[in-house]
Amino acid sequence: MKILDRYILTKFLSAFFFVVAILVTIVCVIDLTEKNDEFIKHNLALEEILGYYMAFIPYIANFITPITVFIATVFVTSKMAGHTEIIAILSSGVSFRRMMVPYLIGASIIAALSFALTAYVLPNANKKRVAFEITYIKKPFRNTDRNIHMKIGPETYAYLESYNNEADVGYRFTLETIKDNQLAEKLTARRLEWNKDSSKWVLKEWQLREIDNMEEQFSQGMTLDTTLAITPKDFGSSYHLQETFTLPELNAYIAELQNRGADNVMIYQIEKYVRFMSPFAAIILTFIGVIMSSRKSRGGSGLMIATGFLLAFVYILLFVFAKSLAEAKTIQNPVIAVWAPNILFAIIGLVLYRKVPR
Repeated sequence: MKILDRYILTKFLSAFFFVVAILVTIVCVIDLTEKNDEFIKHNLALEEILGYYMAFIPYIANFITPITVFIATVFVTSKMAGHTEIIAILSSGVSFRRMMVPYLIGASIIAALSFALTAYVLPNANKKRVAFEITYIKKPFRNTDRNIHMKIGPETYAYLESYNNEADVGYRFTLETIKDNQLAEKLTARRLEWNKDSSKWVLKEWQLREIDNMEEQFSQGMTLDTTLAITPKDFGSSYHLQETFTLPELNAYIAELQNRGADNVMIYQIEKYVRFMSPFAAIILTFIGVIMSSRKSRGGSGLMIATGFLLAFVYILLFVFAKSLAEAKTIQNPVIAVWAPNILFAIIGLVLYRKVPR
């Protein structure tokens, strides 16, 4: 690595981590102000609050990476342009393309770090953060779903009219076994109760019909202990649940939902695609940032930094909008929806690059 590469890379990464520290501090102060009443209401100890923010800080730092990497790029490059360093670099025979190499190396380092955090590290911190928010910040969760259908095995389907997550009781339960497109077994119960001691379900006022060709066996009773491939967690709060899975856990959960034929599998698929998409945003926005701020501006670096903020926020708004459309199934292909902001900004970057004086 040449002296010029080390010089630019060091300035770029230093600026990035500095901007991250500043923005994270601002966000934490605002967040603390908003949640302080809840902390006081629940009489939380300082250790509990600090524990929450130890999990919240890496989450928010990774979330604002597109903004911070763009701002760092614009800040470093506009400063260099203002000091005529870029003119000197280009005049010495270094091409604009070659000058961008250390920026892209830095962006790749940030992208790799972001992917590692999102895939394997942050989910474990998010488990604590989300659990804390559910317990102390959010309103108590109540399952209001009606007519719940679940596939809990290759040939087994469950139905519940409703479920009370506070008492762990389900109503109007039906369990059907389908073999060769024929109903082989049907178990119904008026109530389905979870026994914490045995970790089993208890059926109340149950009836069982077993069908073999034209023959049918019928049995019934008042109580029946049984093991099912579902637990009370399947009816609990799904608040930011997708963020609490590591990548292997997320893949396993998606496979489980697909096997059940669940309707909400799209949310978790989108989360998976986002984890692979997000790191590329750092590279694309760095590319655009260098191009935009490489010229000396009359407005100085302040104007370019403000422009950087604006473009980065446009990117995030576009990403949130596309993600919402995918989750609402307005856009049928979630991959296209998730990658749309990167594709659009990559095209913008290439157009801007063609107009840069070499």
